Amino acid sequence: MAVATMPAPSAKADFRTCPVTGLKVDLAAERLIIVNAVAAVVFLLIGGFYALLLALTRWQAIHLLPADWFYRVLTGHGFDMLVAWIVFFEVAGLYFGGAVMLNARLVAPKVAWLAYILMVVGAVLVNVMTLVAPFDQGAVMFTSYVPLQAHPLWYLGVILFAVGALVAVFIFFATIITAKKERTYEGSMPLVAFGLMAAAIIAVYTLLSGAVAYVPTFLWSIGILPSIDPAFYRNFFWSFGHPAQQINLAAMVAIWYGLAAVTVGANPVNEKLSRFAFILYLFFINLGSAHHLLVDPGYSFAWKATNTSYAMYLAVLGSLIHAFSIPAAVEVAQRRRGFTSGLFGWLKNAPWREPGFSTLVISMVLFGFIGGTTGVVIGTEQINLLAHNTMRLPGHFHATVVAGTTLAFMGFSYYLIPLIFRRKLRLVSWASWQPYIFGLGMALVSIGMIVSGLQGVPRRHWDITFSGAPIDVTLPGATQISLAIMGVGALIAIVGGIMYLAVILASVLTGQKEEARRLTLVMSDQNPLVEHALPNVGKEPEGKESPRGTLVIGVIFIVTFMIYYLSNWWLLGRGWFIR
Repeated sequence: MAVATMPAPSAKADFRTCPVTGLKVDLAAERLIIVNAVAAVVFLLIGGFYALLLALTRWQAIHLLPADWFYRVLTGHGFDMLVAWIVFFEVAGLYFGGAVMLNARLVAPKVAWLAYILMVVGAVLVNVMTLVAPFDQGAVMFTSYVPLQAHPLWYLGVILFAVGALVAVFIFFATIITAKKERTYEGSMPLVAFGLMAAAIIAVYTLLSGAVAYVPTFLWSIGILPSIDPAFYRNFFWSFGHPAQQINLAAMVAIWYGLAAVTVGANPVNEKLSRFAFILYLFFINLGSAHHLLVDPGYSFAWKATNTSYAMYLAVLGSLIHAFSIPAAVEVAQRRRGFTSGLFGWLKNAPWREPGFSTLVISMVLFGFIGGTTGVVIGTEQINLLAHNTMRLPGHFHATVVAGTTLAFMGFSYYLIPLIFRRKLRLVSWASWQPYIFGLGMALVSIGMIVSGLQGVPRRHWDITFSGAPIDVTLPGATQISLAIMGVGALIAIVGGIMYLAVILASVLTGQKEEARRLTLVMSDQNPLVEHALPNVGKEPEGKESPRGTLVIGVIFIVTFMIYYLSNWWLLGRGWFIR
């Protein structure tokens, strides 16, 4: 991860120099990073509480909540975890990548504060109306499909939040343009900032699509429009709902590159190829939205086939490039440090107690092996007929958005404490163990959901026994086991989430106020980004630095994906069996 090194910007702004990174930190940007990160953690806390209630309800043996509260909590959980927590944190990340990493001043900080206020007011409105509005206007769930009609203030909250986020994105663009104009950095934009820029570009399309979906429904809810076409709404909603998670993908990958650099001093083996992979996201990643509409009438076979193949899977190609580039960079960095024995000596001797490194590895493994493989399979038109609206869908996106993105953001936030909050990290041993506990829990949650979905458990229904329904529904007895796995995993993940919150809150509220002394949190190396901190750099014989261990891991991943993909076609064939 290259860092910008140039004299302080000439424009009017108050700066400090980070003693660890040498970066010029705009104090206005620093304050906005802090408040957005704090807001993110608050909504993570609320959404995590909702997650516990939902898990204990979907776990059929416990079945905690009554139906009305189940749907209210499900609505709040979806917004707080998929939107509020992640977008607040991403805005903090944009200000970090645009201002701090480029030694630049944040453009229009007063407007940035207005954006923050709009987001906070919007998020609070959505949460309040979810809980207090009449049931049919509050429990509309994340998708709020027409003809469900939410309370007008619910729609207004979503719109205010989206407007605030869009303003923050444009401030980021203005900041990076100004940084280039004022020559606050040399050469190309650092790769982490480049990845965040890709996420911001995707965000513009996403938020504008959300406006096309939500503004008419708001006008409908207050009686200005007589009706909304459900097909029109679903199309534009998923131009918002699914790409919102692709913003997360680009931001998460950018953070992966950052964590690899911070913890082992890794630089991409081919940075141009990594940048090209981000560009593939810009052109093709949003086509995956179509997999939510594959069972809808009105769309042609050609439209469905084109979109669900991700335009010949070019977006998937981008992810595969990152999936090889990041561990390859780690392997090369480790081999340069002298860990050259065998295929995996570099991995065995990696800094596993450093939360940034363990977060990187666990997040990548769970995102790739569970979230990525299931996502591509669900995006296949024929197989989607089996998976649509079953528990396989939340199993997939809990592996991507939670086990992948949320865990990566958690890991990155540990480093914001000393570098941006300028507080000493408290409960460091908890921070070392937290990624393992949270990762284990989310792996069990995702697997339990996916296996339940394979047995036909519906995605959103409060009672999988369908008690009182006019048609008897019988699910395999094994669903009780898979749902129990999900429930136990949720309890473990909640423990990991509590550990994370305890570390963050203890550090922010009671941590000693001090300037950062080193970049890492546990490792003895003062700064892996500085070449002289690497003990054996340059001592490895030429030709020994090839990432051959990563190549083996890549082959294992491809074989795993092929087995899962072909097994789904086998299941589809059994479903179509005709005597």
